[in-house]
Amino acid sequence: MLNIGDSHLMKKINLAILGATGAVGLEILKVLEERDFPVGNLELLAHKSEAGKKIIFKGIEYTVKEALEDSFENIQITLVAVSSEVSKKFMPSVIKNGSIAVDNSSAFRLDDNVPLVIPEINPEEVLKHKGIIANPNCSTTIGLVAVNELNKYGNIKRMIVLTYQAVSGAGLDGLKELEEQTRAELDSKEYKNTIFQHKIAFNIIPHIDDILENGYTKEEMKMVYESRKILNKPNLLVSCNCARVPVMRSHSESITIETEKEITVEKARELLSNAKGVKLVDDPINNQYPMPLDTSNQDLVYVGRVRKDISSLDGKSLTLWCCGDQIRKGAATNAIQIAELLLEKGLV
Repeated sequence: MLNIGDSHLMKKINLAILGATGAVGLEILKVLEERDFPVGNLELLAHKSEAGKKIIFKGIEYTVKEALEDSFENIQITLVAVSSEVSKKFMPSVIKNGSIAVDNSSAFRLDDNVPLVIPEINPEEVLKHKGIIANPNCSTTIGLVAVNELNKYGNIKRMIVLTYQAVSGAGLDGLKELEEQTRAELDSKEYKNTIFQHKIAFNIIPHIDDILENGYTKEEMKMVYESRKILNKPNLLVSCNCARVPVMRSHSESITIETEKEITVEKARELLSNAKGVKLVDDPINNQYPMPLDTSNQDLVYVGRVRKDISSLDGKSLTLWCCGDQIRKGAATNAIQIAELLLEKGLV
């Protein structure tokens, strides 16, 4: 948790959650309570079909309201957990009312006027906001937290990233589809997939989001463009392949980095053991390495299987494996850490 000074802790923040009933919105509420964020007035906003639902936060029952243009009056921070289209629809109203938006959608991530922030990596970027701060894609956040200290030491020139993404990355409906398909498969019953392109139970689908002209998907190109922006490396070479796997929660990634300065395995482990937001779990002889089950429902990115890339021509490449909870650190927690930064720096 970021250290917020006592004077800021006394200050209560009027907060809105746009998309309060979705997977990320509900997780935001959970993390706000865990981190004891100083919430004053709280507005829970969602689609009109969700209006009227009751949600308990810190022992108080709140009623979900339909998100409207005037929903953001007297709101200081709006945590956005909706699609890009919905975010774009309401963002003018958020800014007009003087609220700072922390947006989990992809709507503004690559906008030159919008900071794209991972607090462990580029917290100073929040100072540049003009009403919107973007949260990176969950896979980008998990991967970059894992390699940040290695980059600071060795200067990453190239990354090859393979992601193995849990079904909860597709929201609550993704969780439901895997659960119901698994039961149907074990009971030898038919089940039609509606969320994913193919059956996800006992399967791997190497396709997340739309396929682009270059053969990569939108999800894969997010890793390319967002990594360049966050690390301030416009010429960073990145290749990514994203796959959906039959795991409920927590994304896994295999990452190979090529650095300007050689990093030994021993040095890499030393750097990772002291890295912000990272837990080094790297004892494969004793079957200790990052796994989704161990990393779910917490905020650290676990890193292990650190080894030399034996295909490297100059010996300046490392390969590692990491896992992180994409609903928490990949979305909800990262957004709340940004809100904490806003308090810490006196921006609200």
